Amino acid sequence: MSVLKRGSFVLALLFCIAFKPFHHGWANYDQDKTLDYQGTIEEAVYENPHATAKVKNKDKTWVVILAPVSRMSARGVTENMLKKGAAIQVVGYPHKEIENEMRAERVFINGNKYELR
Repeated sequence: MSVLKRGSFVLALLFCIAFKPFHHGWANYDQDKTLDYQGTIEEAVYENPHATAKVKNKDKTWVVILAPVSRMSARGVTENMLKKGAAIQVVGYPHKEIENEMRAERVFINGNKYELR
């Protein structure tokens, strides 16, 4: 393997390792416990590796892990739709270990359903 190829391989490997903690795999979420609630967006981040939103439902605020930005955009969910104060219905699964975190399977915004998985 040439030095250039080896260097590229090492950089690619380091890149993958560096961003691994940010990946939210489905295995970390309890798919036997479906959550379905309406709430208000308190804060949202529309960037990779996954868009996220803090959604207040009654007296509880959830950190909602959404889809990657490319998928959100392809499915019709824009950054502007996730503004603070917007109403949202979230259907998804709670994290097995992190309290108040969930991964969204689908969301409803302005009466429209968006599949995120």
